[in-house]
Amino acid sequence: MTMQKRSVAASSEDRVYSNSGNAALVDLLTDEPRVILDVGCGAGDNALLIKRRYPDSKIYGITRSHSEAALAETHMTACWVADLEQTLPPEVAERTYDAIIFSHVLEHLRDPAEVVSRASAMLRHGGTCIIAVPNVLAWAQRVEFLMGRFEYETAGTMDETHIRFFTYDTATVYLLAKSPALKVESVSVTGAMPLWVLRRHVLPAAISARLDALACRIWPNLFGSEVLIKAVKEGRS
Repeated sequence: MTMQKRSVAASSEDRVYSNSGNAALVDLLTDEPRVILDVGCGAGDNALLIKRRYPDSKIYGITRSHSEAALAETHMTACWVADLEQTLPPEVAERTYDAIIFSHVLEHLRDPAEVVSRASAMLRHGGTCIIAVPNVLAWAQRVEFLMGRFEYETAGTMDETHIRFFTYDTATVYLLAKSPALKVESVSVTGAMPLWVLRRHVLPAAISARLDALACRIWPNLFGSEVLIKAVKEGRS
C-alpha cells in the first residue's frame, strides 16, 4: 500500500509530515549506503527505518520546516532547514553521498528536475538516487476526475501543497530530464486493487496481496498509487 503523509500544522514553514516511513522506497537501498542525504526528510521517519537496517550509516536531511527538523535530527547525523529550490547550505554541498532520497517531496517543487540534477551532482559515482512520487492517474483518482472533482485536500495525491503531478508513464522521463548521468535501474509502483468486501471478508490477506502485486505489475498506471524510481549514477569512483 502507498505510504501516505499525515500533515499537522498550518503554515508551510512549520508544517510537519509524519508517518511510519516509506518501507517500499527504503527497500531499494540494497548496497549498504554509508552516507545518505534525505531531501525533504519530513519528521525523519525514513531515517528511522534506514537506521534499523543500516545502524552504521550517516543520514543527513533537508527540510523547509523548523518543526520537522527538530523531530528529524533525533534520527539523523544532522538536519538543515532550507528552501530546496534555492542555494543549499554549504554543509550539505561539501559532502559526497552514497544515496540520495526523494520521498514524496518533488511534487511540492516548481522545478523538481532541476533539484534532482543539483542533488545528483553530490552523489558519488555508482551511488543511488531513489524517488517516490504519487501517481495522479491511479484508479481512485480517475474516479474523482470522472465525477468532475478536482479538489485539493490536506493530504494524499491532491495535497494542497502539490504543484506538480506525475504518472507511472511520465515520472521518470520528467524527473530525470536534467540528470543524464543517472541511469534508471528500476521503476515500480505500490498500490492495491479495489477488492472491497472480498478483501475484508472473503480473501485471505496473502491472496489479496498477491492480487495487488499482479495488478500493479500488469497495469501500473491504473493500480499504482505511488511510483518508485531507482537510478544509479554512472562513472567510476
